[in-house]
Amino acid sequence: MIHVMEPPTEAPRIPSPAVSLGTILIVEDDPRMQKVLRRIFTEEHYTAVVAGDGQTGLELFRSERPLAVVLDLILPHISGRELCQTFKNLVSEVPIVVLSAITEVADKVLLLELGADDYVTKPFSPRELTARVQAAIRRQRKPTLQTIYRFGDCEVDFGKMTVRRHGNPVVLTAHEFKLLKFFTENAERVLTRDVLLNEVWGYNFYPTTRTVDNQILKLRQKLEPDPANPKHLLTIYGAGYKFVP
Repeated sequence: MIHVMEPPTEAPRIPSPAVSLGTILIVEDDPRMQKVLRRIFTEEHYTAVVAGDGQTGLELFRSERPLAVVLDLILPHISGRELCQTFKNLVSEVPIVVLSAITEVADKVLLLELGADDYVTKPFSPRELTARVQAAIRRQRKPTLQTIYRFGDCEVDFGKMTVRRHGNPVVLTAHEFKLLKFFTENAERVLTRDVLLNEVWGYNFYPTTRTVDNQILKLRQKLEPDPANPKHLLTIYGAGYKFVP
């Protein structure tokens, strides 16, 4: 792990690559960190656009249609937490990787529930950051089996991010949609908590598997006819969970 630092002198502007893999929106208020992040992604052949505050970040998100977002938490005008949720409400499929010095587990869980795809703690390794961003982009590009998915008395439209049960709308968070989507893509397969944490939350290692249990409990309460005796989101004791349509 390294501390990413810039020299005090003004760094030359790094031109965008001739052939870009896509636009990465960087929302960070520290000018030195802005230059570091711009250089990291430009060297990986992305076009990097930078916002120094939340309001500018929101405007660039709407105008640039980025491939992914790297988001600091402590920002002027609009907080990173609020911005994360707003981004996901606008375009849910754009992955967001939070970059922050905050290391509290509760804060990480909150951000993931708001829709963040991954979390990198400062100080960070440039290689780790680009790997996390690229992994988040790959996960979002995975094709779904179908746009509208039906099971039991539920109908899920993953394209519109809507759910109906008995014809009545059910409200899911952005992260609950991600978890449900992964289950439908892996129906009848036993999924360990570690697999779910890695594939849905984006962490290879995570402090507690209770995060998975709590999220599945919420899904059962919203989607199962009898949450205490689930028919679709099954616990496989000693192994993990299995989704049965």
